[in-house]
Amino acid sequence: MTHPDPGIFGLDPMWLIVTKAVAIFVFLVLTVLIAILVERKVLGRMQMRFGPNRVGPNGLLQSLADGVKLALKEGFIPAGADKPIYLLAPIIAVIPAILAFAVIPMGPVVSVFGHHTPLQLTDFPVAVLYVLAVTSIGVYGIVLAGWSSGSTYPLLGGLRSSAQVISYEIAMALSFVAVFLYAGTMSTSQIVAAQDRTWFIFLLLPSFAVYLVAMVGETNRAPFDLPEAEGELVGGFHTEYSSLKFAMFMLAEYINMTTVSALAATMFLGGWQAPWPISLIDGANSGWWPLIWFVAKVWGFMFFYMWLRATLPRLRYDQFMALGWKLMIPLSLAWILTVATTKTVRADGAAPWLTVAIYLAFTVVLVLVLMSWNAHRWRRRQAVAPRLPDGPDSTGSPYFPVPPIPSKEEVRG
Repeated sequence: MTHPDPGIFGLDPMWLIVTKAVAIFVFLVLTVLIAILVERKVLGRMQMRFGPNRVGPNGLLQSLADGVKLALKEGFIPAGADKPIYLLAPIIAVIPAILAFAVIPMGPVVSVFGHHTPLQLTDFPVAVLYVLAVTSIGVYGIVLAGWSSGSTYPLLGGLRSSAQVISYEIAMALSFVAVFLYAGTMSTSQIVAAQDRTWFIFLLLPSFAVYLVAMVGETNRAPFDLPEAEGELVGGFHTEYSSLKFAMFMLAEYINMTTVSALAATMFLGGWQAPWPISLIDGANSGWWPLIWFVAKVWGFMFFYMWLRATLPRLRYDQFMALGWKLMIPLSLAWILTVATTKTVRADGAAPWLTVAIYLAFTVVLVLVLMSWNAHRWRRRQAVAPRLPDGPDSTGSPYFPVPPIPSKEEVRG
């Protein structure tokens, strides 16, 4: 296994840097095309129907046909739109999604035409903060798209998105703090190296659970796709967009899905390192093989996205915001305090059983808090529930009065 030395980044020749940048862009675009097709196939099977099966062999060219169809559609601009910002918004949504992938490690140091280079475009000491900063810029594309359209419902969708991303980006950032404490760095390549023996999903399961929910809310995907809720916003922020401008928003959504999935694999699943027992094979974590393990982990999270979309209904907005502010953020803060305490205790040379006791205490407190929260919610529902009659009504129904059905004679009369 060859983990890249932090000093190796920035030493590649220009042609190799350009080649890696183009390779990342091609990888993301191909992943989007495949993900759209796979999602429609998976949703079809989960909903007891066929997915795309007409265009090309078994429908394999459906994504390409959809792209051509969008390109050939008329691209109109609403009369009341702010034209420069209206045209700039899709670009603002797409570019940050691509830039965030620059610091994702996809493999170890390999040889490319005699040059030893890591399968990663670049890295620096605060790479994870760079990802959070770049992905947060993407919401401006959504907000500006809703505002510049000159329509009420896209504006509401843009405002919803800004509130949603702010809420869940806080929880996402807090879920990384425990990883920083264990790895001792914010460099993505060094975080992967710190998981050489044990993946952080086993050591920091609460952080992974918080990130798993936050990444769905961050990318506006079902059941958290409230900025484009068709029921009340008729499509949301991109209602007034068509042709390639609409396609760019879809491209940004799926690239963001790929980026946060790759970040989850990097932070919690060992990055490009092979899973056990494949890791026991000599050479499994060297050469170009780790690229396969990395892509497999990313697609595992992509399938999780599709599974959620086929399974869960959309949340109400108040439920969604309460989940982020009242549960996930306090849970993250309590977990950070627990991890920091255990790290301090272990650094002072305390016995291992004390660390286990701290984690057990956190688990017990968490369970008690969740039980009390559910009990409080149940009492509130009972307090506002409508009062039902104590006894049966004239129709014999014990709780739900039903008007008596008129007889045939009464109807004729």
